[in-house]
Amino acid sequence: MRRRDFIKGIVGSATAWPLVARAQQGEHMRRIGVLMNIGADDPEAPALVGAFSQGLAGWIIGRTARIDYRWYQGNPEAARAYAAELLKLTPDIILASGTPGTMAVKQLTRAVPTVFAVVADPVGSGIVDSLARPGGNITGFMLFDFSFGGKFLDLLKEIAPHVTRVAVFRDDTNTAGVAVFSVIQAMATSAGLQVTPVNVRNSDEITSAVEAFAHSPNGGAIVTGSASFTVHRDLILKLITRYKLPAIYNDRISVANGGLMSYGPDRADMYRRAAGYVDRILKGEKPADLPAQAPTKYELVINRKTAAALGLVIPDKLLSTADEVIE
Repeated sequence: MRRRDFIKGIVGSATAWPLVARAQQGEHMRRIGVLMNIGADDPEAPALVGAFSQGLAGWIIGRTARIDYRWYQGNPEAARAYAAELLKLTPDIILASGTPGTMAVKQLTRAVPTVFAVVADPVGSGIVDSLARPGGNITGFMLFDFSFGGKFLDLLKEIAPHVTRVAVFRDDTNTAGVAVFSVIQAMATSAGLQVTPVNVRNSDEITSAVEAFAHSPNGGAIVTGSASFTVHRDLILKLITRYKLPAIYNDRISVANGGLMSYGPDRADMYRRAAGYVDRILKGEKPADLPAQAPTKYELVINRKTAAALGLVIPDKLLSTADEVIE
């Protein structure tokens, strides 16, 4: 049962997003370019687009504002191409999600105001000067701070105390992916656990790494978030299920599709808050004056059926703190 069923209200308004984005322009229409780090057919897309539209409540899509979407699916080359394409449309502002997309926009313009979402390390990536004082034309909402990686490990050990070896899926081309892995590795070492990185680059490498890891007993997995992960989400879930590894994911979608547990920021809320920044900037505020912010909502989701299939007993304390338990 879910405690915060915010998606329900979003889906209805989000299902029509491709149509409203192409609505006929009206007088003095403001143009918003949106560069998404997932695919248009990703299961999360309707909720995220719906949340962003809801956050623009003061604007009438198709009359006072037009939204142009581009979807780069975690591909840096596609991000650069689509960022250039959006800029040719002369938008008043851009919403960029993910580090590759935000970096692509930053490299192409220092003039167009830009709000980012789900960027893990905006300071380390050079996107902003600091969280409090972003500087330049960019501000937004970060995905998490690096201590977040320790929470993954704590929750995994709580639900699967027999685990002594942990495969950590990470994007080693992303500074945040490396940093989060370092936090998990440091905590695991102090707890006497063995950590193995699984680089999320291509399907063959992922498959080989998981097969090698699964040969020994008492293994578990942590799937950290990145744009690359969304591309390989189905494969990662399939491999973890095949080898019966207790695992914690960064997104609810994986748990809804059979994963054991997830813990992560409420991404829909992040896009809703990003829309608030877009609204304020369109009304005259400057990105440099709006601090980059961390998430305010995190969700713990547990799949009880998967836990039973793995022979795990979910502690009552964990159940009581879960935002959603999938039966």
